Amino acid sequence: MKKPLIKLTLAASLSFGALGTQAVMAKPVEASQFQQNFFFDQIVTKAINANYMYRNIDHLAQNPRVAGTEAEDQAVEFIKQQFKKYGYKAEVQPFTFYGYTAPHTIELNVDGYEGALKPASFTYSVSGNVSGDLVYGGLGKPEELAALDLTGKIVLIKRGELSFGEKVLNAAAAGAAGVIIYNNASGAMNGTLGEASDDYVPAVALTKAEGEALLGSLEEKGTLTASLKVEGARTGESVSHNVVATKKPTTKLRDTKEIIVIGAHHDSVAGAPGANDDASGTAMTLELARIFKLLPTDTEIRFVTFGAEELGLLGSTHYVNSLSDDEKSRMVANFNLDMVGSKDAGDLVLTTLDGQPNLVTDLAQASSTRLNGQATPIAQGGRSDHVPFAEAGISAALFIHSPSEPWYHTPDDTIDKISKDKLKDVAKIVGSAVYQQAQIDRKFLKPKMKPQEVEPQLFQEQNIK
Repeated sequence: MKKPLIKLTLAASLSFGALGTQAVMAKPVEASQFQQNFFFDQIVTKAINANYMYRNIDHLAQNPRVAGTEAEDQAVEFIKQQFKKYGYKAEVQPFTFYGYTAPHTIELNVDGYEGALKPASFTYSVSGNVSGDLVYGGLGKPEELAALDLTGKIVLIKRGELSFGEKVLNAAAAGAAGVIIYNNASGAMNGTLGEASDDYVPAVALTKAEGEALLGSLEEKGTLTASLKVEGARTGESVSHNVVATKKPTTKLRDTKEIIVIGAHHDSVAGAPGANDDASGTAMTLELARIFKLLPTDTEIRFVTFGAEELGLLGSTHYVNSLSDDEKSRMVANFNLDMVGSKDAGDLVLTTLDGQPNLVTDLAQASSTRLNGQATPIAQGGRSDHVPFAEAGISAALFIHSPSEPWYHTPDDTIDKISKDKLKDVAKIVGSAVYQQAQIDRKFLKPKMKPQEVEPQLFQEQNIK
C-alpha cells in the first residue's frame, strides 16, 4: 500500500553519490545502471528461503527467551550452531547485568472456582508458594485493608488509584501472604511494581474479566481458598549473551575496510514466545548470513543477535561499547531487524533515531524501489537495537512493520501469526541493500544480461513530488 510519507521522503533520500551509482529518481535511470543493480538483486533474492526462516522461528518460539534464563542460553546455543552450520565460527559474547529475571512458572488455583485463570507476573514480582483464604481488598488502600483480617490470606485487589507496588506493599504490611490484582479495563495487563523490594509478597495479574468472575464467585460462595505459586523470579546479577558471526571480505585485494552489521535481538519478554518479537528478526539474520557466506564481497559483514534488548537494549549497548575506535570509524551501517514477520502488523517502515535519512535508509529505499516499485517510508523512533549504533555516530535503521500486531508482548505471539511473504519481502529488501554496498566493485564483476531481460517499466521516470 502506498503511503503519503513515501512521496515526502523519497526525493530527499535516494542519493547514491558515495556508491558511484544513481538510484531511481526524478529522471529516467540508464538501462545499463539498472541492469547491474537488478542483476545483483537477483543473486540475493533468488537465494532467500522463507521456509528456512519459518522453521528457525518455530524452533526459537517454543518458549519465552527471557534474558539471563536457561531458555535464553538454549536460544544462544541454537543460534551459534546455525552459524556454524552455515560455515561461520561464531563468537558468544557474555555480559553481566543487574536486573530482574521474570518467573518461569506462574500458577494460580482457586478451590471452588470453575473458571479458567491465566495469571501473569509483574516486573519485580517475587517468588513464593503460598495458599490461604481469598479475600477481596477493594483498591488496596491502607484504610480498606485495615478493616480486614488478611493474616496468611491471599487478597484480590482491583487496579486503580494506587501503583501496583503500593498495593502489594499495603497488602503485605496488613499480613497478606499473596496478592492478585485484576485489570480495570479490557486486555492484558503488563505491569511493574516499580522497583525491587524485600517487603513484597508473591503477586500476579489477571484480566478484568477473570478478576470480576473470580470476585463474583467469592461473593456468591462466601469462601474460596487459593494457592499461588511463582517460581524463578529474582533480582540481582545475571548473564546474557550476544552471538556474533563475521564474514570477512572475499579477497584482501578488494577490501574497503568498511563494516556492515545486520542484527536482531534473540530475547523475549516473560510469558511471550516471541515468534515475531523477535525470533523473526533473528531467523532473518541467520538466513542472510547463510546467503552472504557464498557471495563475493569487498566489505566485512557482521551478523549479530543481541541479548537483553527487552531489558533496555543492554546487549546492543554492550556490543557497541566493546568496539574499538577503529571499528567504530569503519562501521558504516547497522540494519536492525525487529518484528519483521507478523501477518497482522502494518506496512514496513524504516525507523531512524532522528527521523532523517542515512546510508541504511538510502540503500533500503533504493532496493525497495527496484524490487517493489516504491520506496519504503522513513519514520522516527528508538526503543530497539539501532539506537546504540546511532548514538555512536553509525548509520542505523530499524526495519519493522507498523502498527504492531495486537498480540505484541503477549502469549499469543506464536508461529501461526507469522507471514512467510512478509519475511521474504523484508529479507529481499535488506539483502539487496546490503549487497549494493558490499558487492565487489562493478568493474570487476560485469553481469552478462541483455537489456530486454529487465522489466522496462522500472526505467521510467517516477512521479515524485
